[in-house]
Amino acid sequence: MTWVDETIRRRAAASPSFAAAYELEAEQLQLAVALADMRREQGLTQRQLAELSGKPQSTIARIENGSMNASLKLLIEIAASVGRRVQVRFIAA
Repeated sequence: MTWVDETIRRRAAASPSFAAAYELEAEQLQLAVALADMRREQGLTQRQLAELSGKPQSTIARIENGSMNASLKLLIEIAASVGRRVQVRFIAA
């Protein structure tokens, strides 16, 4: 375990609000990575995906860099533009 992992573990144990905020950010990061991976698998640039989906390139970039909390509707529209579907699962914490 790195010192960063250990610090996060200690802070999360000491602060429920830190733990909740960290979990939310981790999930947004997973979403950002999933969108970027899907785009690359399709062989598309952000601009190309934006054009196909009818969304601004800045929207794609903000989702991928984690600065935008994308709605499920938006993600479904982006996925549909390249023949993909969004799958949502609820897993045990």
